[in-house]
This record gives sequence, structure tokens and C-alpha cells, in this order.
Amino acid sequence: MQSAVTVLAGVAIFVGIIGIVLPILPGAILSLAAILVWAIVERSTTGWVVFGIALVLIGASQVIKYVVPERRLREAGVPRRSMVVGVLLGIVGFFVIPVVGMFVGFPVGVYVSELQRLRTHSAAWTSTKHALRETGVSMLIELSGTSLAAAVWLVAVLFFR
Repeated sequence: MQSAVTVLAGVAIFVGIIGIVLPILPGAILSLAAILVWAIVERSTTGWVVFGIALVLIGASQVIKYVVPERRLREAGVPRRSMVVGVLLGIVGFFVIPVVGMFVGFPVGVYVSELQRLRTHSAAWTSTKHALRETGVSMLIELSGTSLAAAVWLVAVLFFR
């Protein structure tokens, strides 16, 4: 049973990492949950140490992924309202245009909100580029934390069982 859970945990961690890059699933949480289930089934000190490290890595990345981009957006003058409009249109886009709708809806939402606020295409486009860049930074931060947690899990599975 432990081998099956280990394989399933590995698959879930991998799917979680894909879910960060293609935001369809809560990727980091899925990966952390898979490591937790593995630790419960493993019933060893190694399993709980790995889970603790994964919790710290993923938890820290979850905090940092909001703090760093938020500060940079504030410095660039992009209001939170524009980001919220972008997220809402991204969600609508996800259902209207399957798979790619989120990637279309988010920038359109930010752009429309900024165009309404700033009144010029150039200024709205500059704000939209800032928002897109910081969204990418946020994804990279989450991907880094989750990938590190996955690497710790993999090392434990390969060398400490």
C-alpha cells in the first residue's frame, strides 16, 4: 500500500505543479496535501520532517507571492481594483473560452479598468504590462516553493526510505 500511495502522491505533486503554471487547480495546496497523505501513510519521522519542510516552503511561497507583487504594483501605481477586475474577467473568460480564456480575460480586465481610470491607451497598456509581469512573478514564486517541496519529497522517497 505504501508504494501505491507514494506513486499517487508523486502524480498528485506533479499535477499540482502543472496547476501552478496552468491555474486550473490550486497547485501548491494539492502538492502539500499529497505530501501530507504520504507522510500519514509513511508513519515515519522522515515523512513528518518532509511534510514540515514542505509546509514551511509552500507556506512561505504563498505569503511571498502576494507581498512582493503587491508592493511592486503599488509602486507602479496599479490599483488593487484593476487587479480584481482582471481576475473577475479571467474567471469569466475561463468559462467562456475553455483553457485559454483566463489568459485572455485577465489582461483585458486590467486594461479596461486602467483605461477607464487613466483615459489613455498608452498609460492603460503600461499598467497592464506591470500587472502581467507581477502576475508572472507571483506564479514563479509559488512554483519555486512548490518545486523545492517536491524535491525534498523526492529525495526522501529515493534515499531515506
